[in-house]
Formats: sequence, structure tokens, C-alpha cells
Amino acid sequence: MADYDIIVIGGGPGGYTAAIRASQLGLKAAVVEREHLGGICSNWGCIPTKAMLRSAEILTHIRDADAFGLDLSGTVTPNVEAIVKRSRGIAERMNGGVAMLLKKNKVDVIWGQAKLTSPGTVEVGAPDKAACEPQPPAPKQTKPHGTYTAAHVIISTGARPRVLPGLEPDGDRVWTYFEALKPAEIPESLAIVGSGAIGIEFASFYAAMGTDVTVVEMVDRILPAEDDEVSAFMRTALEKRGIAFRTGTKINGANVGKDGVTLTLDGGDTIEVERVISAAGVVANTEGLGLEDLGITVERGLIATTGAGRTSVAGVYAIGDVTGAPMLAHKAEHEGALCVEAIAGDAVHPLNKDRIPACTYCDPQVASIGPTEAQAKADGRNLKVGKFPFLANGKAITLGEAQGMAKVIFDADTGELLGAHLVGPEVTELIHGFATAMELESTEAEIFDTIYPHPTISEVLKEAAMAAFGRAVNV
Repeated sequence: MADYDIIVIGGGPGGYTAAIRASQLGLKAAVVEREHLGGICSNWGCIPTKAMLRSAEILTHIRDADAFGLDLSGTVTPNVEAIVKRSRGIAERMNGGVAMLLKKNKVDVIWGQAKLTSPGTVEVGAPDKAACEPQPPAPKQTKPHGTYTAAHVIISTGARPRVLPGLEPDGDRVWTYFEALKPAEIPESLAIVGSGAIGIEFASFYAAMGTDVTVVEMVDRILPAEDDEVSAFMRTALEKRGIAFRTGTKINGANVGKDGVTLTLDGGDTIEVERVISAAGVVANTEGLGLEDLGITVERGLIATTGAGRTSVAGVYAIGDVTGAPMLAHKAEHEGALCVEAIAGDAVHPLNKDRIPACTYCDPQVASIGPTEAQAKADGRNLKVGKFPFLANGKAITLGEAQGMAKVIFDADTGELLGAHLVGPEVTELIHGFATAMELESTEAEIFDTIYPHPTISEVLKEAAMAAFGRAVNV
């Protein structure tokens, strides 16, 4: 008899969701974790960054208080120590919350480094501290190190920051998101390498704190995964906030000194800054798991899967960042539940990556789902595209946040909702409306027939959809 029905390697969003779902289905489950429950998301990613961005948002509102008829005399300055303390406190709370949820659902936690020695055998030993960022605390083990067996093993070990040659993080002058989330002081100048979600969120935060920020991006536009119009809109919006961009630019060298960093760019140009954040993506954590010895297929550093997380070896599954893009917590959570339900014999719907929302929590926010207009055209679709500006939305105007737009893409022949691309206030809280509509296979007719409350910023969704068919009322 195996020790468990399911062992999950990795206690991040995908891993702990899989384990809890297994317990809900009557399966005996355990999680092996070497660093921190909740993964990067709860401890060093999604949650603590949003806590810091909230501080930046409130600071911006206070500075603009006179526009709302409020007289706040005196100078308002950020207290970086307090901002970081609040952010780290929230991360610790989330970490403890995951531990509580696992205990509530009778999921065992085994602290340590996992290695697969056979498809159903997991050897757990002391973690390699050099491989853990940041250094893990001495956890309270609920189960001892040793060898454990399971009918099924799910790998959900997440990802870590990509290291660029010549720009290796040193924890002082060259940061990853770990150091960027706990600065001892706000730097006067900062270069951010990479303009994806991580880079733009940190650019937004540090610019609000008063830092002179320059973003360097290899491709010719920022937020390259987003729709062209959204990228252009965001560049203009962020430049107005004082952020400088060097797009279509490579870094040819970096000279890290005692007091700063000099980056050498294409053509010999240089940027001298106090610190650098390397935000050029992440790489999957696949090392040390024994994958090669078992014959599990790894392609370009990612675990190859088919169906509901199945790998090339029976009884071994993989979910989340280790399986590739999009590397998002909510994608990992969904994959975790789907994988376990398939193991339990339930009928499951395959994951449709075109229906996974993506969010960037800068100011203004960005949210999208489905293909961009260019991608939809490349698929040979006949399109109807609708756009609606936040400038024409009454609630956005009252909030003093009328900067933004909604863009909706339909198949002109069938009316199928293909995608949506939003930039503006709280659009990360709106995108689920389109996600739900797409999952229900809605056409424009269902959106038109839905009554949106007034006045709300959600009305931009309906107006954008109506604009695609020449029916927008308020623009």
C-alpha cells in the first residue's frame, strides 16, 4: 500500500490547490515544500507586490487631493520601512493561511527537497539552501525527512527569476524581485531590464516613490504580450508619470561599482543608475527532481505535458509554471484542480489557454484575455473590433481616473467573443466579465441583453462590445 494517493511537490498556488482538491475528493494527499507555503505568489510575487502598489496608489491619490477639493497641507513622503513591513506582514499572513487550509483539509506537509526515485516514490531530504531564494526559515516539520510513496505524483515547483549573463544579481546593486520587494531605502535612480508585467509593476511603484526610472526592453514596444494599442497607450501614460523607456535596445555590458551601475546599450549609449532590477522573465524549477533518470520529457527547460497534466511517465504529472506559459498563479490553480479531478476519474474540460486572463497592476492597470487584434487577423478571422474610452464613462470621471480604454474583438461571421483588452482603473477586477462570457460561448447578443449597473466603470465593457457593431451610445 502506498503512503498517499497523491503527493504534490511544491506548495505554491497550483500545488496547494491540487492537494486540497484531492482531499475534497476523498484522496489522501501530502505536499512537499522546501521554502515557503503559498509559493512565490503569496511570498514574493502576486500578493506583496500588490501591497506595495497599493501604498503607491494611496500616495498618488494624496498628492492629487486638491483635485477633489481636499486641502492636505504639508509634504507627504513615503516611509519605505513601513511600506515594506506592511507588505511582508501580508505575505506572512498569506503563508499562514495556506498552512491553515492544508491542516483543515487534512493534507500532510513534508518540509524538504523532493526527488523522484521512481514514478511513485519521492525521497525527501534537507533542502539545498543555495538553491532557495531567499534562504528558508527553519520550518516546523509535520512529517520527517524520508522516502514516501504515492499512486500519483504531481510536480508543481514553480519558477525563479531569469539571470541575464553579465547582469547577475548581487543583492546590492543588481536586484531581482526579491530585493526589489524589500528595499532598505528608495533609490534615486533605477534601471529595469524587461517591460513585461513584473518590470512595469516595479516601474510604476518606484516612479510613484520618486525614483528616476528607465525601462530597457529588447523588443520595439513595452508590454509586448499585450495588444499593440494597449502597449502604445501604456507607454504614453507611463511616460507622463516620468518613466523613460528604451525599447528595441539590448544591454551589451554592465559595470557594477560601489555606488551604482553603468549599463552599456546598443550603439555605445550608457545609462548610469543607482540600482538595476533584472525583470527579464523567469525559468522553471526543474533541477534536482530526478526527471532525467525517470525519462520524463523536458523541452527547453519545461516539463512536457498532455491532457490534464500528464507527463511522459505514467503516474507523474506536472502543473503550473514548470509546464510553460502563461506562468500565472490562476492558471496553476486551475490546472491543479483539473489534474486531480482527472486522476479521480471525473470528466474534465481541457484547459483553453485563450481563456486565461492576464493582469498587470501598474497605474493605470492592464488586463486582457484572448488573442490580440493582430493575432486574430493572422488566424484569418473576419473581425469586428469595438473600442470605448474611459473618458466617456461617468464613474471613471468621478473617480478622477478617466485615463483608459476597452477594446473588444468579435468574429464578424459568428459573433463569437474572441478577446478583450483593457487599460484603466481597476480593469483587473473587470476582465472576469469577459472571461465568463467566453466560457459560456456568448456572442454580442448576450452582452447586449445584459443590464450593467449605472454608474459603474463596468459599463465600458458593454459599450465597447456595442461599438464593435455600431451601437455604442455614449461616444
